[in-house]
Order: sequence, then structure tokens, then C-alpha cells
Amino acid sequence: MYSFWPEFLKVAVMHLVAVVSPGPDFAMVLRQSLGHGKRAGVWTAVGVGSAISLHVTYSLCGLGLLLRDSPAAFSVLKYSGAAYLAWLGFRAFRAAPAAAFAGGDPGGEPGTNRARPAWVAGFLTNALNPKAALFLVFLFAAVISPHAPVAARVFYGVWVSLTTMAWFTVVACAFSLETPRRVYRRWNLWIDRALGIIFIGFAASLVAASFG
Repeated sequence: MYSFWPEFLKVAVMHLVAVVSPGPDFAMVLRQSLGHGKRAGVWTAVGVGSAISLHVTYSLCGLGLLLRDSPAAFSVLKYSGAAYLAWLGFRAFRAAPAAAFAGGDPGGEPGTNRARPAWVAGFLTNALNPKAALFLVFLFAAVISPHAPVAARVFYGVWVSLTTMAWFTVVACAFSLETPRRVYRRWNLWIDRALGIIFIGFAASLVAASFG
């Protein structure tokens, strides 16, 4: 027997706990918001949510089970994600000092369209995150009832994607305010290096898990 509301509550709570836990997505939205302003931060959040839609789509189609049960496929995803996070970390270490913003656009770099690269950064950070992929596979394979109708499964997927976007949009708006950005402009070299260490740490944890 299928009951929608208890199952939806379970899905919503599990996803909320997962999405608010700090991880690569949070670090990416944080860096984009501090370095390039609200527009870039929000587009990064949209990119993260779009990648969630990708995970949801192949989970709904049953392809997620192949990822879960194929060590080779999962290893490709895991090492690709580790390489991307390590690259982000080294880029953060090479970040230049913050430019002067006096008279400029406080929401981004003057003359630069940050929407597309911000979206791509958010999308790739989540799409190549094996923990996000496995969480969605687990959610749709083990938590959601096999008797759940297709409409309910699609609703769960839309909910997970949109609430992910909403959460990281809140994060982007909070860290793109003038006070945190003023702090970033003063200490950006150290903040970027700290975020670089965090990205490299996430990459190392993915690789280390292979030998655990």
C-alpha cells in the first residue's frame, strides 16, 4: 500500500539534512558569491540544482542502479570528481588579489558576464560528486516505495532539484552582501587559499575512500 505524505516527509527531511551539510557545492557557491557577487552566486546555485536534475533523471530511469552496482563506472565518476575538485583547489591557490571595486559593480566583475561560467562551475561540481549521485540513487532505490506512481517520483525529483537551488540561492544572497564581500576583498588571498585546501581535501577524501 502506498501513502504519499509520510513518504514525501521522509524524502524532504533526508534531502534537507543532506543539502545543508557543508560540501563541495557549498564551497563553490561561497567562493563565487564572495568573489563575483550575487548574480554569479545565484547562477552557481542554479547549476548545482540542474546537476541534481541530472542525477534524478538517471535514477528515475533505473540507470542509477548500474552506477551503484558497477565498480568501474563508479570509479570513473569518483576519480573524475576528485580531479575536478583538485583542479578547483589549485585554481583557488593561484587566485589574484581582489581588484578595487570602487565605482564598479558590487555584484560582479565590470564588463564580464559571469552567468554561464558560474552555472557551469555549479553544474560540474555537483554532477561529478559521487556522494551526491549515490545519495540520489539510494533515495530513489531504497527510500521511495516501488509502488509509488511515476507522478509521485517525478514530483520528488522536482522537489529535490528546486529546494537545492533555493537553499544555495539563500547561501549566495547571504554571502554576496556588502559586509562579507568587504571582508573577502581585504583577505581574499587567504580565504581563497583556505577554500583551495577545502577543495583539495574533498578530492583527497574521494581518493582515500578507494583504499578504505
